[in-house]
Amino acid sequence: MSEFNGYKYEDLEIGMSHTTVHTISEDDIQRFAEVSGDYNPLHMNEEFAAKTVFGRRIAHGALTASYISGILGNNLPGPGAIFIGLSMRFKRPVHIGDTVHVRAEVAEKQDRGNRVTLKVECVVDDKRVITGEAEVVAPRREA
Repeated sequence: MSEFNGYKYEDLEIGMSHTTVHTISEDDIQRFAEVSGDYNPLHMNEEFAAKTVFGRRIAHGALTASYISGILGNNLPGPGAIFIGLSMRFKRPVHIGDTVHVRAEVAEKQDRGNRVTLKVECVVDDKRVITGEAEVVAPRREA
């Protein structure tokens, strides 16, 4: 089996998509806090979180959003893509144990600069938890 080298700009078509699936674990929350420095008790302390509108701990929004980056860098367009923008809305909380379906779909191509806009979303239990758009620069084929 050959190594996937990503899609080149010329190979991308409107409507192409990729989905990944991630189940949020306690370890994910802990490691993300360590990497990001975000130790908000809403994510880290069950007693504190129980007194909030959420009633229990929630995952970092940026942790869930980071799975979008994984698709862009690994799958669509993939290796060589340059992530230049992300606009998103957090719709619902994500909890430890939730399974997140992350999807990116090519929505627009701009030949100037090899720019690609992708619709992105994260879904838990058939409900959108994040919606938005990502922009990347996709590599061109070598001449």
